[in-house]
Amino acid sequence: MASAAFNRFVTAVIVLAAVLVGLETYPSLMARYGPTLHLLNNLVLAIFALEVLLRMGALWPRPLRYFLDGWNVFDFLIVVGSLLPGLGAYAVAARLLRLLRVLRLIRTLPDLQIILGALLRSIPSIGYVLLLMLLLLYVYAVAGVFLFGANDPFHFGNLHTALLTLFSILTLEGWVDVLRVQYFGCERFELPDPALCVQPQAQPLVAVVYMVSFVLLGTLVFLNLLVGIIVNSMDEMRKSLQERKAPSSDLEARLAEVQAKLREAQALLDNLAGRRG
Repeated sequence: MASAAFNRFVTAVIVLAAVLVGLETYPSLMARYGPTLHLLNNLVLAIFALEVLLRMGALWPRPLRYFLDGWNVFDFLIVVGSLLPGLGAYAVAARLLRLLRVLRLIRTLPDLQIILGALLRSIPSIGYVLLLMLLLLYVYAVAGVFLFGANDPFHFGNLHTALLTLFSILTLEGWVDVLRVQYFGCERFELPDPALCVQPQAQPLVAVVYMVSFVLLGTLVFLNLLVGIIVNSMDEMRKSLQERKAPSSDLEARLAEVQAKLREAQALLDNLAGRRG
């Protein structure tokens, strides 16, 4: 119970630290409440340092076991880094270290740990999906240069320009405008730079097939694949956590049975002793 209350207190302090870092981005607030914010930052740092000492003290007489946990090492480095003077060239580094305190929420919230673990576990599968997406981008970019480069050099003038255009289309940002330039031709639907419209060429059917197929493949199929991989990884993480907890719960049940039998045996012995007396 005390441990749970302590963890909730640490979580509240981490949230406070995150709010303080955000407030430092407002010069007007720093000019007015700078000393108060610095005092609160120092208080937060003192609490984090005390937390490290308490956790190491709980492992006495082998306090160095504290560093066997990766999250403990992360906490320790943040505390030590925050103790360094944030002056001159190190001011930005000190602020970034304070910003990293927000990541400590991952440790205090188990659901965030599951999400992070799922993301890390799904990296290999995500890598293959991203490789396939890069191949799709490359094929469509080269095809776009061949098909629309003369009509729309602003979006498809060369390979890297076409790649940037298609990458922005993956976010569904402005893809309809790009389609209209190819559908109507650059003389009827002006480019951002009208001087580039030298060889206008309307290609309604080709433009629709090209753009709609890319949007469907890029945004719907591949993004859904990524989401599916991450969701499956989260399910696997939850199952593995449940499997880890299951043996301990079975052991607790067995211990409870043994304790009940011991109490029954003790009661029988007490009854026998009473009869003899």
